[in-house]
Amino acid sequence: MATVTEPRRLTKRSLQTKLLIDGKWVDSASGKTFATINPATEEHIADVAEGDAVDIDLAVKAARRAFDSGPWRKMDARDRGRLITRLADLIEENIDELAEIETLDNGKPISEARGGDLPLVVDCLRYYAGWADKIQGATIPVRGNYFTYTRKEPVGVAGQIIPWNFPLMMVAWKWGPALAAGCTIVMKPAEQTPLSVLKLGELAIEAGFPNGVINIVNGFGETAGASLVAHPGVDKIAFTGEGNTAKIISRAAVETMKRITFELGGKSPNIVFADADIDKAVDGALLGIYLNQGQCCCAGSRLFVQEEVYDQFISRLAAKVNARSLGDPFDPATQQGPQIDKAQFDKIMSYIAKGKEQGATVVAGGERFGTKGFFIKPTIFADVKDDMAIACDEIFGPVLSVIKFKEVEEAITRANTTDFGLAAAVWTRDIAKAHSIAHRLRAGTVWINCYDVFDAAAPFGGFKRSGIGRELGEKALDNYTELKTVTVSLD
Repeated sequence: MATVTEPRRLTKRSLQTKLLIDGKWVDSASGKTFATINPATEEHIADVAEGDAVDIDLAVKAARRAFDSGPWRKMDARDRGRLITRLADLIEENIDELAEIETLDNGKPISEARGGDLPLVVDCLRYYAGWADKIQGATIPVRGNYFTYTRKEPVGVAGQIIPWNFPLMMVAWKWGPALAAGCTIVMKPAEQTPLSVLKLGELAIEAGFPNGVINIVNGFGETAGASLVAHPGVDKIAFTGEGNTAKIISRAAVETMKRITFELGGKSPNIVFADADIDKAVDGALLGIYLNQGQCCCAGSRLFVQEEVYDQFISRLAAKVNARSLGDPFDPATQQGPQIDKAQFDKIMSYIAKGKEQGATVVAGGERFGTKGFFIKPTIFADVKDDMAIACDEIFGPVLSVIKFKEVEEAITRANTTDFGLAAAVWTRDIAKAHSIAHRLRAGTVWINCYDVFDAAAPFGGFKRSGIGRELGEKALDNYTELKTVTVSLD
């Protein structure tokens, strides 16, 4: 594995650190700031304005004005689409700088940020730009001499709370459908990764969005996030993150009857049959668990392998994992960077310890890498039982549990034995079997002979504890629209 080298630095002048409220960059009302840390070096990057209830109130009022009486409400849908397209174009023009900020603040390899995340960001925004003038109602043939039709109208002010694992992508997934529908936005980025989101705020201003349409308030969940959820001027909350936080949001949102959508966690089964293309399945398993250092809600962390190929599959996996390049995320050759922060690092290491204690076999990794930064060697556990902590809990790190199975029915039953239901995958050359299993897996997304394939047009979301509603595709527009029925007497 590669050694950790000193990552490059952006100049602090290129980093936006304030709050975006009503089209202006402002300090927090309290004057407070908080530090954002480089997870590869554990060094200070910048101090960022720390918003709280006062700042949230100012941002919500700005978004409210923009929605109720500003030019945004009167703007033609096609012109909204042009603004979204302009933002996508600016992101593409600034793609290298955005990738560098994302890698600096998040720690993900520059190759993933530049070659994976950002092209998907651009594509997502362009996709929703095309939807802006195609959100339509219908005419309904009701009884009597009446003309009845429906309208899809924007829900209003959308409060959006995003996580730290894919900051730029989460912005696109949230802003795209909300802006296309005609909503205004107050966004709270994750406190670990505000910098790239703030840069997108700069580009949104440059693109020409009216004041108050997009507002960004950095801060913590207990203060800024809670205030956003509780604010009576917010019509809808969209949250991506952890299930316990979603429960808190759900209880708080009841007070004002806000619309809510949640994209939450997973413990996704990745099922490999003996008749699969083993080489492709090995590569798919690696992508499924180690993308973004395992910090992915749909990570294929439970790898079910049929017993006939179990030993050879683990052997091939281990060989590739041991050759994986881990180190400086700014090195284009690096395949795995650090975990996001010390808290996440400690959580993952505690689960690795539990796996060892409960009798699973470490085949690869299982320990820290280096002495500086939050690096963990990509880890494989064999001989994993379904009731072990590493097989039950969402670890959100580069820890793979490999589980042996015999028959199809067993694989389906065990795959579904979880409270989560975000994603799953099936690897087999028998396409009829693949479809049959896909229909029976309790997951919002099922990949067949592939993993982590995303497209702006394909809905994404979870069954069970993995969420409410869907991101992406036409379905995401439902999150940001209300349906109005209009009936006219023709007498």
